[in-house]
Formats: sequence, structure tokens, C-alpha cells
Amino acid sequence: MRRRLVPAALLLPFALLLTACGGNASAGVGSDTDGKGSVTLDVGDQKGGSEAILRAAGELKDLDYKIKWSTFTSGPPLLEAVNAGAVDIGGVGNTPPVFAAGADSKIKVVAAWHGTSKGDAILVPNGSKLTDTQDLKGKSVAVAQGSSAHYQLVASLKAAGLSLSDVKVKYLQPADALAAFTSGKVDAWAVWDPYTSQILKSKQGSVLTTGDGITNGLTFQVAAPSALTDAKKAAAVKDYLERLRRAYTWVYSHEDEWAKVWAKETGLPEDVALAAVKRTYTTRVAVAVDPPLIASEQEIADTFTGLKLIPRKVDFAKFTDTRFNGSLPPSTSAARPSEG
Repeated sequence: MRRRLVPAALLLPFALLLTACGGNASAGVGSDTDGKGSVTLDVGDQKGGSEAILRAAGELKDLDYKIKWSTFTSGPPLLEAVNAGAVDIGGVGNTPPVFAAGADSKIKVVAAWHGTSKGDAILVPNGSKLTDTQDLKGKSVAVAQGSSAHYQLVASLKAAGLSLSDVKVKYLQPADALAAFTSGKVDAWAVWDPYTSQILKSKQGSVLTTGDGITNGLTFQVAAPSALTDAKKAAAVKDYLERLRRAYTWVYSHEDEWAKVWAKETGLPEDVALAAVKRTYTTRVAVAVDPPLIASEQEIADTFTGLKLIPRKVDFAKFTDTRFNGSLPPSTSAARPSEG
């Protein structure tokens, strides 16, 4: 779904780019990655996600296990599959695990990355008279329910002295939100990259505010407890996470190369992909799942419980597993590692 005023058919691939959104979506059949041994790791992915970056970085070679990929359009249905045991592990943003925990799902956050939240933005269309977050009072804002953008909207409003009840929230998936935004049916859109980069690159709107300094900038790999209690699968999870961490490090010195791969995988224009890579991907650093990180997620959970969007008090620590932290830096001291 990339926008200029392009034909609807050209918008379709971008419905698959949801990194952390909400809503009902089913899994698609992904490719299988061959490896040695009898263990198969079922991995939930999103278009242009983990499989693409691992393959681009050369990290899918010499596996001692097989990978069966399933492609999801968003984080919540991916976590539904994890809860059901249909997927062993998969990647999501900072908010879907909170809603899954609120539903008492069988999930464990096993790995984390910290990055900037500059790609998480509240956008306004060209010609908008809104110049400050406070101007959103009484205005309509599109956002995907249960997404990282959902929390960014809540946190940004709070920083401006407003609450969610001060705006007219329109819960829309990105495909519908994009159409509403570009047709002037909403006053603003809370969303994430690459949507942010597309709107800016195509000069369809501007940034009212970003989540930088407002939200925690975390993304996660979330596993099924049943996979973690299986010794062979747990070993495969450990190896998979190590490969994924190396792949993200590879991006630091291969921005252009990864942008081209990402564009091909998703249908994004290359200039949009490169802008999103520079804004979002090259800031991500693997960090430990530690008490400060858990406390940060607990704050998100408490916020949504207070808004009665999560029905009960959540103890987020119960939905984490720290065995794969290794020698990773603490979440509070994340810094971009030196290249090479």
C-alpha cells in the first residue's frame, strides 16, 4: 500500500507490512528452510521480516534444524498462533504482547531489540491546520487497535495534557487508515514505518509528532512455552535468536543492500525502503530482557488496563523468559555497536 495516488492494486502489498498492528488476519503459507536434523522450528513472520533479513545477511546457512515459515499480516494474530502452539516463535512490536498477556495467552518474550521511535508518528495531511499535539483535541485520529501506534497515540496525548477520550479514535487497519488519511476522512493517522516514510516521501503529509522520547522503542521475539520446554526446540530457538541478532547487526553496514532486498520482498519503492531502513532498522540494538524492560512494558499494560482496553491487571514479568539474554547489554544502556 504505497501511496501517491496510485492504483488500488499497487496498494495491496503494503497491507502485508504490519509490524505490530492489531486486527484479525490469518497466516499465509511461507517457504521452508532446509537444515540438518529432525527438529523443525515453526516461525511466524511478516512480509519482508525475519526470513528476508536472515537470508539477506547469509544467516540461513548450515542450520542444524529446519524452519517452517508462516506469514502473518500483523502481530496479534501471530501471537494467537503462538498461544495455540501452531508457531514456536515470531516477531512483534512492543504492544501486541501486552494485549496477549491481558488475555492470559501462552506466550514468553524471549528476545528484544531497542531502537528509535522516530518512525512511529502521528501524521497529518497536507494543508492541515494542526501544528501541535494539543491541536488534536476533538479531532479524528486513525490507528490500529492494539498496535504500537495505539500506545504511541495514548502516550503522545498524555504528554500534551490530553487523553484518548479527547480525540475521536477511528480504529482502522493501515490499508483502511491510509485510504481515510489520503481522502481527508480523518484529521490524523498514528502509524509506523514504512508507512511514515511513504507518506513523507510521496509528500502526502507531514509529521505532527513522533514517539521518540515518548515510547520505549522495543520490538520482541515471542515464543511458545511448549517450544521452550522441549530441549531440542529450545536449542533451535537459541541458535535462531543468535542468527537474527547478527542479521540486524549486518544491516548497520549494508543499508542500501538491505533496502533493495526489503523493497523486493514487500513491493515498497526503493527510496521509501531506504528511508525506512535509515530511520528504523539501523537504530535497532539487541538488548537483554531485564527488569527495566519489563517495567517499561508493565507501564504500557497498566495504561491500557486503566483505559479498560485490557480487562484485567497484567503481571508482564510472568510472560517473559530471560534464559537467552547471554551477554547482551541492559535495555537501559542500548547503544549502536561499532561496525565490523
